[in-house]
Amino acid sequence: MQKNILIIGAGLSGLLAAYRLKNKGFNIKVVEARNRIGGRIHTKATEDRTPVEMGATWFWDENTHLKLLLKELGIENFTQNMQGTAFFEAFSALPPQEVQIPKQPQSYRIAGGTSNLLRKLVSNLTADELLLNQAVKRLDFSDEKITAETTDSTYEADIIIITVPPALFVENIVVNPSLEENLLNVGKDTHTWMKDSVKVAVSYEKPFWKSKDFSGTVFSNVGPITELYDHSNAENTKFALCGFVNGGLAQFTKAERKEKVQTQLRKIFGEGGADFISYEETLWMDEPFTNLPSSRYIQAHQNNGHSVFQKPFFDGRLFIAGTETSPEFGGYMEGAIRAVERVVGQVINEPC
Repeated sequence: MQKNILIIGAGLSGLLAAYRLKNKGFNIKVVEARNRIGGRIHTKATEDRTPVEMGATWFWDENTHLKLLLKELGIENFTQNMQGTAFFEAFSALPPQEVQIPKQPQSYRIAGGTSNLLRKLVSNLTADELLLNQAVKRLDFSDEKITAETTDSTYEADIIIITVPPALFVENIVVNPSLEENLLNVGKDTHTWMKDSVKVAVSYEKPFWKSKDFSGTVFSNVGPITELYDHSNAENTKFALCGFVNGGLAQFTKAERKEKVQTQLRKIFGEGGADFISYEETLWMDEPFTNLPSSRYIQAHQNNGHSVFQKPFFDGRLFIAGTETSPEFGGYMEGAIRAVERVVGQVINEPC
């Protein structure tokens, strides 16, 4: 198990791959283009220290691999609050309607924030094994040792595991010799989860909606908010609402978006809705390590789990993981975990 493995990307897939393979005795190194770990898992703390999720948030009972991982790491989860009246805005000319949400599969959140999962996975990595601000520009498989070039460093490895979205891999990283044409074409047309999303969260001193028997849930055809949910913490000591706004708002400034969100919250909930402490947002379409400028339309989940991602390349020296590569639950945390389990199994079965 003395092979050196370079993992590109420190999101859930990359950190789980590092956790598994280091425990198997491999020498691992993780390089991440951002200045933080997590990728599309991003728990922010508001001004009043309320944890709010700007990326991956919910999971369900059928996400069995994620549930097992949380149990393995000793991480608690709690039920997403959906109790009480919800609001639905059908038309701008009509007031919000109070509705009862039909019974649906229960959803859950990770106690302490989704980033708590990342902190557990990264806890056994040294400073030499996790390197931030290292965007990989080129991979060379022409020699016995693979070389990976970043903006300011060069690394050698026996095996490369790609965990960034396939579209970013094939568009941003030059590979020598060239990748197979099928992989290039499919990768370019693979949908990247969250790339079109604008997520917002507002925190409050008190959960005014609960005292009025509101669930905090909003669905709107009007916008700017399209979906909104109770985002109080597991201990019920910090209070927030969190959800998505229409992607068209990306053309406005943050201050303008905040004002539009505040106006809508006042319309739905009254002055209590507008009286928030903190406003947080993330425009994933503006994140260069999530989204690429492109005029091509790609459907949600298009090519997620494609067969081309399931095999290794360059004689078992290049493996592709990441949530978009999973045939099941592609684009979700569950898919990220399943993709890593597949790749780890492939790597372990390789002769060392």
